[in-house]
Amino acid sequence: MTDTTDTEKSGRPRTVLSVDAMGGDRGPAAVVAGISRSAAKNPDIHFILHGPEDVLNKLVAKRKPLAGRCEVRHAEGVVTMHEKPSHVMRHGKGTSMWSAIEAVRSGDATVCVSCGNTGALMALSMVRLRKLPGVNRPAIACLWPSRNKSGFNVMLDVGADIRADENDLLQYALMGASYARNGMDLPRPRIGLLNVGTEEHKGRAELKAAHDLIEAAADRNDFEFVGFVEGGDIPSDRVDVIVTDGYTGNIALKTAEGTAKLISDLLKSAFKHTVLSRFAAVLAYTSLRRLSKRIDPRRVNGGVFLGLNGTVVKSHGSADSTGVSAAVKLAFQLAESGFSERLAARVASANLTRQDDPKGVVEDDQRT
Repeated sequence: MTDTTDTEKSGRPRTVLSVDAMGGDRGPAAVVAGISRSAAKNPDIHFILHGPEDVLNKLVAKRKPLAGRCEVRHAEGVVTMHEKPSHVMRHGKGTSMWSAIEAVRSGDATVCVSCGNTGALMALSMVRLRKLPGVNRPAIACLWPSRNKSGFNVMLDVGADIRADENDLLQYALMGASYARNGMDLPRPRIGLLNVGTEEHKGRAELKAAHDLIEAAADRNDFEFVGFVEGGDIPSDRVDVIVTDGYTGNIALKTAEGTAKLISDLLKSAFKHTVLSRFAAVLAYTSLRRLSKRIDPRRVNGGVFLGLNGTVVKSHGSADSTGVSAAVKLAFQLAESGFSERLAARVASANLTRQDDPKGVVEDDQRT
């Protein structure tokens, strides 16, 4: 087992992340390479790595940035991508995923990062970390490339649960606002509710009801509600947080990822078509690199589970070292901001007020 120290030489307290090394499609080598990239860039980050000790110790030993900053916790079992969440809940103890979540539950780490099976990860997180009091359905929030100054918007839910009623959507709005404040440094985020049109008479009954609930809660919770937004607004600068149910959000997310890959492949094919086009590609190399980096889903890799007693970041299953490093960066930012505690305070304040006034949520002096 590789030990960690309590502080860096600078004397700053360490931020510890718990990482499931075995969940990704590319195996533990990609995960270790990813956390090593993060360690090289950030001297204040430490890791607890979960998986077979003999395999991980060899991989960690080859990465100098991880020296003295990575503890390996032995876990024999692996949750595969095809396992049903119900089976993992019954038989998942002893797996790297279970061990990674347990480290957050016990307080040894602040945030859990995993590339593993999304359904199983959510199921285990709900069982081991439990939902925040008053939260009916946890949500997965993701960063979406946009025209905003920050370069991203937040969208939730993108797959935790395909259903959501008006009260769930209100909670998503509150959690999304907290995420935008603490993860993106937006003091007064703009919230939009995804619909088939921007007119107030359009959409399902629960969307119309959610519209009224979110609008009533906006001022007291220090966010701006822009009303209904359409699919074309998701990457726009009109909104910072897009609220929707997991069914719609997941389809939108996968469509965007597929479209980004299609554009990348078509550009490569077009510039290879003739000798002149290849010459043009050389001249446009810098601009093409900038575009490729801008739409690369690996660099915005990491969906955050919201509504739990602890923070979990879900990385893409196919993530390489770049993708893993991006997920780790997000996890570190949330850990440093005290996001989990602030989110819990926001949800608690909302629940207390709704008992007396279903249209309002108490104002919180803290930045939650």
